[in-house]
Amino acid sequence: MAGQVKKIPTRKCTGCQEMKSKREMLRVLRTPEGEIVVDATGRKNGRGAYLCRSLDCLGKALKNKGLERSLKCAIPEETYESLKKEIESIEER
Repeated sequence: MAGQVKKIPTRKCTGCQEMKSKREMLRVLRTPEGEIVVDATGRKNGRGAYLCRSLDCLGKALKNKGLERSLKCAIPEETYESLKKEIESIEER
């Protein structure tokens, strides 16, 4: 039996609409309570949407309302600000 090739899961960025590996993306989650958080583990319960780890994609997602469509809810401005800070801290590493 030949070696098994492991499938790499891909997801579409809500900002740039590109398909990328799930590992290199940031998962934004709407919890069952309606709270919007960043899911670092990728395993929390709730409706998820994916973003590239760049401020450009966050800006595009804000402009085209990609996150709001994916999470099926309105997203307050404060949430976008916290996402921006989170991405900035990731980019600095």
